[in-house]
Amino acid sequence: MINPEGDVDGFLLADGSLVHFPPHMGSQLVSVIHQGDAVRIAGFRDGAGNITAQQIANERTSQQVVDQPPPVDALRAPPALRGAGLVRLSAKGTVARVTTAPRGEPDGVMLRDGTIIKMPPPVAQQFANLLRPDVVVAATGYGTRNQYGEALQAIAFGTPGNVTQLYNDIPN
Repeated sequence: MINPEGDVDGFLLADGSLVHFPPHMGSQLVSVIHQGDAVRIAGFRDGAGNITAQQIANERTSQQVVDQPPPVDALRAPPALRGAGLVRLSAKGTVARVTTAPRGEPDGVMLRDGTIIKMPPPVAQQFANLLRPDVVVAATGYGTRNQYGEALQAIAFGTPGNVTQLYNDIPN
């Protein structure tokens, strides 16, 4: 799974559990873990049953990734440029699962095709009736599509043909 900025920040286990980890671990993780690999995870489960990983190991190769904060001197884009690489995206599909923020509150959905639609938890609460498996939803927003998937930060959300603009100051 990716976040709207295109960073790998999670994956699904065969049993359907969602494994979260910080985006700074993503590039290292994709070099160690591949689809279908058996993994060993050290971490903790949140109230929604998701796993926050602190260490992920490939059972076959014994390679592992450990959550360590990025170096203090790591170069990061200034705040004004962080969204510069995002593109306008639209998504429509059936909800496979609801995604949650660190405190367990809903913050979006994963569609059956793997697309991730994110929104701030207070905004997501307005759509509690749509944030359920098997509901068909639609969204437009800004995000990324890459070899790992598609994710967008919604600026409009609802059902196909009936999306609600989430913010007043964003052009259509």
